Amino acid sequence: MAQKKIALACSECGSRNYTIAANPARQERLEVKKFCKYCNKHTLHRETR
Repeated sequence: MAQKKIALACSECGSRNYTIAANPARQERLEVKKFCKYCNKHTLHRETR
């Protein structure tokens, strides 16, 4: 199965900072703690659709 590119958006400021390749067969949205250069701290980034 081919992987699809998805964007990860900061939960605080809403900026889309990261893109990753993920399996589209997943049912739940991906949530990862990553560094946001606009907030200047580590925040929760969620998958956008």
